[in-house]
Amino acid sequence: MATLSCQSSDLVTLLGSSTTANNTAIAEFLCSRFTTIATTFSTTTYAVDNTYLLFSAYLVFAMQLGFAMLCAGSVRAKNTMNIMLTNVLDAAAGGLSYYLFGFAFAFGAPSNSFIGRHFFGLSDFPNPTTDYSFFLYQWAFAIAAAGITSGSIAERTQFVAYLIYSSILTGFVYPIVSHWFWSSDGWASPTRPSNLLFNSGAIDFAGSGVVHMVGGIAGLWGALIEGPRIGRFDRSGRSVALRGHSASLVVLGSFLLWFGWYGFNPGSFLTISRSYNDGRPYYGQWSAIGRTGVTTTLAGCTAALTTLFTKRLLVGHWNVIDVCNGLLGGFAAITSGCAVVEPWAAVICGFVASWVLISFNKLAEKVNYDDPLEAAQLHGGCGAWGLLFTGLFARKEYVAEVYQAGRPYGLLMGGGGRLLAAQLIEILAIIGWVSVTMGPLFYALKNMKLLRISREDEMAGMDLTRHGGFAYVYNDEDDLSGKPSGFMMRKIEPANETPPQEHFPSGMAAV
Repeated sequence: MATLSCQSSDLVTLLGSSTTANNTAIAEFLCSRFTTIATTFSTTTYAVDNTYLLFSAYLVFAMQLGFAMLCAGSVRAKNTMNIMLTNVLDAAAGGLSYYLFGFAFAFGAPSNSFIGRHFFGLSDFPNPTTDYSFFLYQWAFAIAAAGITSGSIAERTQFVAYLIYSSILTGFVYPIVSHWFWSSDGWASPTRPSNLLFNSGAIDFAGSGVVHMVGGIAGLWGALIEGPRIGRFDRSGRSVALRGHSASLVVLGSFLLWFGWYGFNPGSFLTISRSYNDGRPYYGQWSAIGRTGVTTTLAGCTAALTTLFTKRLLVGHWNVIDVCNGLLGGFAAITSGCAVVEPWAAVICGFVASWVLISFNKLAEKVNYDDPLEAAQLHGGCGAWGLLFTGLFARKEYVAEVYQAGRPYGLLMGGGGRLLAAQLIEILAIIGWVSVTMGPLFYALKNMKLLRISREDEMAGMDLTRHGGFAYVYNDEDDLSGKPSGFMMRKIEPANETPPQEHFPSGMAAV
C-alpha cells in the first residue's frame, strides 16, 4: 500500500492566499489532516492483518479436534479415552513449554543462525514486528507436530512418556527447526537478508518439513524403539490388522483437518492486505492466499481419489480409511509449496503423494513396523516428497511475490537446481536433528521403564487399567480382551434363557 505523506512546504506555493503566514497555516492544517488519515489507514491495516492471522490461528487450533477424532477412530475402543487425553495434553503441555521456551528458541530475534534467544515467556511483547497473534499462530503449529507423534505410538505408551516427549518436542526440538527455516536469522531460511543457502534458502512455506516431517520422524523413532502392539504381527511375521473401532470418527476427523488446513496453508502468509504493485489493483496478497487455498484443495482431492482407485485394485474393495489417509497425505505434501506452485502442479503433487504413502505402508509391513495412524509414513514420507516437489515445480513469479525477485525457482520450471539442493538439505537436516534428539529420548524412557505399558494393561486396554473405565459401552466382536469375566460363556447361552445380570467395570452404569 502506498504511503500517505504531506509536507506543508509542498503546499504553500499552491495556495492562493495573499500572505505567506496564511499559506503556511493552511498548509499545516491540511497536512495534519492527511497525517491523521494516514495513521488511520496504517492502524486499520494492522487490525485487518492481525484479525486475519488470529482467524487462521483459530482454524489451525481446530485441527487439534480433527487429530483427536482421527486418533480416536483409528484405535480400538478400549484405548479411546487414552488417545483423547493425549491430544488434550499435547495442546496443554505444549502451550506452557512453547510460551516459556519454544517461541523464544524459534523467533527470538536478534539471534544466531541456530537458535533464538529473546522473548522467553513473551517478554518485550508486543513490539513493532511481532504481536500476540503471531505467537498464538505459531503455538498452534507446534502442538500439531506433537499430535502427529502421538498417533505413531498409540495404544501402548505410558502416560508419563506423553507428557515428557510432548513438552520437549514443542519446547525445544520443533522450535529449533522452525528457527532454521522460518526465522529471518535461520541458516537455511529463504527470508534471510544475506548469505542464503545456495543463494536461495529452503522454501517450506507452511511446514511440510518443519511440522510434518518433524512430527513424523519423531513418531518413527518412538514406534521403532517401543515396538509393535501385541498381536500386530503373528509369529511368522505376517501382518495382522488391528482395525480402529470407528470409521465415522476417522471421517469426521479428516474433514475437520481439511477445514483447518485452510488456516494452516493460506494463513502462513501472516498478512492479507499487502499489494504487489504490479499494475493490477485487483491483484495482491489476497489473490495469492486464494490461490494457495486452491492448490491445497486440489492436492488433497487428487491424493484421495488416487488412493481410492489404487487400493481398490490392490485389495479389491473401497476403503474409506485409506481414502482419508490419502487425502491427508496430499495435504501434508502440498504444504511446502502451496504458495509458489500452479494449481495444475498441485494435482501432480497429490497424485505422487498417494503413491508415496502406499509404498511406505507396504515397506512398514515388510519390516514389522507398527504405526496405528500411519503417521510416520504419511507426515514423514509425504512431507519429504512435498519439499522435493517444491524444488521441482516452484514458479518464478510466485517465488518473487512471496519471497524476493531473482531467487532460484523450480528445476522443471527452468530455475536450475539450487532450490532443489536447498530442499534436499532441509530433508537431511530435519532427519538428522530429530533423530539425534528424539531417538535418545525415547531410548532413555524405555530404559527407565517409562515408555511402554505392561502386557496385561495393553491386552485389557488403557481405558480400563489407566483411566478408570471405558470411554463408552461398546461391543467389539474382534477384540474381547477388555470384556468382563464370563462374557464368552454368556455369548453361547440358549436364546430362551434369561441372561444373567451384566457386570460393568467400576464407575460405569448400564445404558
